[in-house]
Amino acid sequence: MQPLDITPFDRELAIRWADGDESFIPLETIRRFCPCATCAGEQDILGNVYRAPSRPYADNSFSLARLDRVGGYGLQPVWADGHATGIFTWEYLRRLTSAT
Repeated sequence: MQPLDITPFDRELAIRWADGDESFIPLETIRRFCPCATCAGEQDILGNVYRAPSRPYADNSFSLARLDRVGGYGLQPVWADGHATGIFTWEYLRRLTSAT
């Protein structure tokens, strides 16, 4: 499930997949579903999830500063507000397409 092309637009990310499908994911959705430990929390061995206190989003929280590939398995968005710790696997991005 590899992407052939990834194009960020003003408010969404367009992905053309190797199987011919296309995804258009709003940047706001990508940011709100960030899988990093700060945003999604961390799970201990008993299944308890610990999250940092939630912070309000800034005006530039949903704007991309940069989009970096991580190996052959995903993307790491760098947001205009400085947040850059979430790694989105191709599978996770595909699931986000279904959520929108």
